[in-house]
Amino acid sequence: MGALLIFFISAFFFIIAYKFYGSYLERLFGVNPKRPTPAIEKFDSIDYIPAKNWLVLFGHHFSSIAGAGPIIGPVIAVSLWGWGPALVWILVGTVLIGGIHDFGTLIVSVRNSGNSISDIAESVISRRAKLIFSGFVWLALILVVSVFTFFCAQTFVSEPRIVIPSLGLIPVAILTGFMMYNLKLNNVLVTAIGLLLLALLLILGTFLPVKLTVNPILIWSIVLLIYCFFASVMPVNILLQPRDYLSAYLLFFGVFSGYLGLLISHPKINTPFFISLSSKEGFLWPMLFVTVACGAVSGFHSLISSGTTSKQLANERHAKRIGYGAMVLEGFVAVMALLCVAGGLYGPDRLGWLLSKEGPGPVAAFGEGFGNVTSSILFGFGGFIAVTILNAFILTTLDTATRVARYVTQELFKIKNRYLATLIIVILGGALTISGQGARIWAVFGASNQLVGALALFVLSAWLLSNGKSICLTFLPAVFMLVTTIGALVYLVYKFFMMRDFLTTAISAVLIILALYMVYEVLKKIFLKRVNVNV
Repeated sequence: MGALLIFFISAFFFIIAYKFYGSYLERLFGVNPKRPTPAIEKFDSIDYIPAKNWLVLFGHHFSSIAGAGPIIGPVIAVSLWGWGPALVWILVGTVLIGGIHDFGTLIVSVRNSGNSISDIAESVISRRAKLIFSGFVWLALILVVSVFTFFCAQTFVSEPRIVIPSLGLIPVAILTGFMMYNLKLNNVLVTAIGLLLLALLLILGTFLPVKLTVNPILIWSIVLLIYCFFASVMPVNILLQPRDYLSAYLLFFGVFSGYLGLLISHPKINTPFFISLSSKEGFLWPMLFVTVACGAVSGFHSLISSGTTSKQLANERHAKRIGYGAMVLEGFVAVMALLCVAGGLYGPDRLGWLLSKEGPGPVAAFGEGFGNVTSSILFGFGGFIAVTILNAFILTTLDTATRVARYVTQELFKIKNRYLATLIIVILGGALTISGQGARIWAVFGASNQLVGALALFVLSAWLLSNGKSICLTFLPAVFMLVTTIGALVYLVYKFFMMRDFLTTAISAVLIILALYMVYEVLKKIFLKRVNVNV
């Protein structure tokens, strides 16, 4: 089968789902464009700031949720189980689970003053549920900070040309935000200037690669953690909004170039449709689902939707575009990553070598596949551009995760000082990375990430039930994701215990205990609600 045919099937599936299923979700959650949003009602010039237009907010949201997950996860899954199972899960998971998860948490947060999904758990379930969920989310976010700090540092080392474009985007974004919000210049002009400066950074990076010779992973990790600290405490309109807005154009360009390259080269698939039910990382179920991770559904998205996006949404009419639409576009990114490695790598063993201990890893595998697919239109720079785009989104995920973790830390531990709360997250996430755990906890990150998604779907079910709505579309996916991710974590507890990796074993075990207790609280609430209704 050709890669082009797979693309057309996927595109048709996603477009139909967005148009019809997305519109049904709008009716289910009762979207009302006339209802004022928290960004307007609670404006504070720091976190609650309505985006200048919905495209700016879409750029922030999409950049924050996309990250490296929808690329790294599918690349690894293709090598372990084949492109067929990975593709089916990306399509089905995105439409029926990921989309409703992202949209639902956004609109429910907007209806609850922009509060986080863990905070909402208190009002629709119980105080205990909020504390448990917050603790779970807090641990999961520390894993996010650790994992993406490691991958970003690793990418700086493997491709020194991306350092200047990646770090140079920060002052460019600040300038863009100043022109947009302070000078109030025309949005098209501001965007053009920002993208032009970004293009110049890409050119400069090719001539001035930044190489570190002594402990490069450690040094870059420290630099990134320092960046996270400052970026996550600044007002969102200074760096977060404009940086994510510009980054979104990077990814749009990457997705467009990737699919145009597939259209021109129409490569054949070089990797197997199906490899085996088992692999070195475990059985297809449950490990495929947590490996693909953000490519189909991601609990981290609920933390973005209810953590930063809901505080910037100017009108509820944009919720479908930003919540459901961004998840569908992320599905497109995951499919593109899958096709780039399944059809863009020459030789059936090439992907296996790239992901081996001797190889450069999944980021490089995607870069090489993307470079081969786009060679006719990007003239050999496709790999460099792909890794630059990917790294920009890793940075976005990093500081957004740190900001959301700061919210949770302040809520959970009653810390009013945002600098202290941020410092705690940076130190704990950095300690995991610097201790050498960054590369090993991807599977734990994937499982905990999707388990957050399951718990968020349970909270959405409780909210819908309390508002007299049907809960089938949220409760059934929640049960499936719960069983799948608990199964994955149990397997990982056994695996890491046998490897004598007691820290990762302990983290996985604690996540299981917290999740099961949270589900107990949810089911008790739902059962009591139904009993009261019947009485």
